[in-house]
Formats: sequence, structure tokens, C-alpha cells
Amino acid sequence: MKDTDGNLTIAARIAEAIAERIIDGTLKPDTPLRQDHVAHEFNSSHVPVREAFRQLDAQHLVVALPRRGVRVAPLDATSIREISEMRAALEVVALRHAASRLTPAHFAKIELALVEGDNAETLQEFEAANRAFHQALVTPCGMPRLLASLDGLQRANSRLVFAMAHSSGWRPRSNQDHRLILGALRARNIEQACSLLARHIQTIERLSVPVT
Repeated sequence: MKDTDGNLTIAARIAEAIAERIIDGTLKPDTPLRQDHVAHEFNSSHVPVREAFRQLDAQHLVVALPRRGVRVAPLDATSIREISEMRAALEVVALRHAASRLTPAHFAKIELALVEGDNAETLQEFEAANRAFHQALVTPCGMPRLLASLDGLQRANSRLVFAMAHSSGWRPRSNQDHRLILGALRARNIEQACSLLARHIQTIERLSVPVT
């Protein structure tokens, strides 16, 4: 969220900083997040901290539990399944609406993200390129509420990418699924592209192991 000058609000800056720590695994599942500690770290009042927590909750990165406060969201099999199935359903809807609106400029942006993923030498570079690829696929749909929901789910997915990489090791590799999706879109085979996308997203559930 930005202010009238286009700058990130205090709450958004706090949420972004905490989100990165959750995504890369610095903050482990079920870690408590204390309002007073966060406010002190970022030299802010409690109001923007509470807003930051709401933003993180919308991104499925924290949960607010009765009598336990705000904690880092779990990464168990149930949570992984819920995230992947929600994201697959919503991203396919977005792609159906976006596909007919894809211009050469959009295709160039998708291709760039694919190439950056292929050339990634670190997990951080790969994850950023992966997120950029999926965002570029669906942004033309022109449905801001849907895109906002997907943004949160993609952040949660980024956390799964880091968790799996830490468990099994990560090596630079090309993403054949991304190439197949792009190929189907270039051929204007929307149904095939949507089917490939759903299968690609749901693969993370099959590859994931519970991280608690």
C-alpha cells in the first residue's frame, strides 16, 4: 500500500520486511510476532504494526490465534494443500481472462521472466523470476481484486519454494513447465495453457514435505 506520493506507507514497509523474513525462512512457522517488539524495531506506533499484521494475514503469511496472538503461519501438509489449490483455481481464472488480451509487449515480459529464471544463479534470483513470470501471465486480466488475492497467494507460494529448497537443496535449472505454458499461449491454445498452469501449480503440493 502506498501513500498519495506513491511511497510505501509505514505499515507496508513493516509488512514487506517481515514478509521477506517469513518467506526466506528466517522466521520459522509458529514464531510469535509481538506488536511491541515490532513497533520498537521499526520505531513506529502500534497502529501501523496492526495494519502490517493485517496485510501479512491477507498474504497467508501470519495467523491471529485467540489467546496466542499473531504468529507465523504454519507450513504443514494441510496448509500447503490449501494454498496450492486456491492459487491453482484463481490463477487459472485470471489466465482465462488475460489470455485474449496478451500483446507482443506482454509476451516479451513473460519471456524475460522465463529467461531470468533460467539464468538464475541463486535461489533468491530464481524465486523473484518465478514470481515475475506468474504475475506477467495474469496481469492483463484487468481484475484488480483477483490480482490482489493472487499476489498474497504467490507470496505464500514463494515461502514454499524456499522451504523445499532448504530441505532438498537448490540447483539452477530451466523451468520446462513455464516454456510449455508460454508455448500454448503463443499458439492461442488457451485451454491447454490453463491446464498446464493448473498442473504446474499443483505440483508444489506433491513435491512439498511438511515443514513444522
